[in-house]
Amino acid sequence: MDFTPTEAQGGAREPAARIFADLATHERLTATGTGSDPELWKALCGADLFGAVEEVGLLGLVLLLEEQGRTTAQVPYAATCVYGLLALFAHGTPEQRERLLPGVRYGHAVVSGAFPAQGGVRVFARGGVISRARLSGTVPVVPWLRDATHVLLADGENRLWLVPLRVHAEVTPVELTAPWSAGRLTLDGAGAERLGGEDASADVLATARTAFAGLQAGVCAGSIARAVAHVNTREQFGRPLGTRQAVQLRAADAHMDTEAIRVTAYEAAWRRDAQLPYVTPALTAAWWASEAGRRVVRTGRHLHGGAGDGLGHPVHRHFPWGRQLDAYLGCGSEVLQELEELIASGE
Repeated sequence: MDFTPTEAQGGAREPAARIFADLATHERLTATGTGSDPELWKALCGADLFGAVEEVGLLGLVLLLEEQGRTTAQVPYAATCVYGLLALFAHGTPEQRERLLPGVRYGHAVVSGAFPAQGGVRVFARGGVISRARLSGTVPVVPWLRDATHVLLADGENRLWLVPLRVHAEVTPVELTAPWSAGRLTLDGAGAERLGGEDASADVLATARTAFAGLQAGVCAGSIARAVAHVNTREQFGRPLGTRQAVQLRAADAHMDTEAIRVTAYEAAWRRDAQLPYVTPALTAAWWASEAGRRVVRTGRHLHGGAGDGLGHPVHRHFPWGRQLDAYLGCGSEVLQELEELIASGE
């Protein structure tokens, strides 16, 4: 395996890092509240950082999401790339790609996803081969749903459905610990179209786990960078906090945890791009992102002392992001159980 970024991946990462650093400042994020930042979204579209994902693959997307995570930038970039661009590119028919990809590629369409399947969605259709249907049911929490124009979800039989949020779809705001514009989705005979075959749902879920693990790596890296800067300048009893061994050990452990999240996400993404089996590596990345991510963002806040507990402090943003990604990835114990079952079955 070679995780050295290609020229295309590096070419996409540099403008992404610059845009996130310039526009996702603490002051702008505070002013944005729980919504997304339309100016940042326009900047990402203007730099063609959606269309670039088709060229740089999942590993390239993980690199871009690391940059988003470092700044906790409030835009549904990860969701739209995973559930929109990559899902359509991998599982859409030629007609679906021609009709739907341009809107996603240029930022006119925002796609969110309800994964893993949360149950409660019923499919009503006629005929043998189902390509279009009407869905009813409720999905309790969908991140970025209030920004979305479409949502990708799986039914009880793990079939993928793309639902345009126009008619027969009700979005109710839900507040999470992280400042994402989440919502509860209620469907009452909403029109939907089938995406992909029997294996599509498992592939999209593994892709999402890998991508959001990459986002978590960035969240953790940003948290520890802020903590290291703080302990190197904050003095106590005439010495910087960073000179104390206990502080150094906590920071070193957090750094190693962050690297574990990063390298497992890289491996899973590289395997998908190389068209190798990657469901188990994706679960491994998700477990590290969940378990280690929770430890890292707690350490980042702890190393700031009492200042890290303040809601207005920049490092505090990484804490709810890390905890919410932990929950979204499935929580460590649940992911570990699924991983154990896969290993035991020999897959």
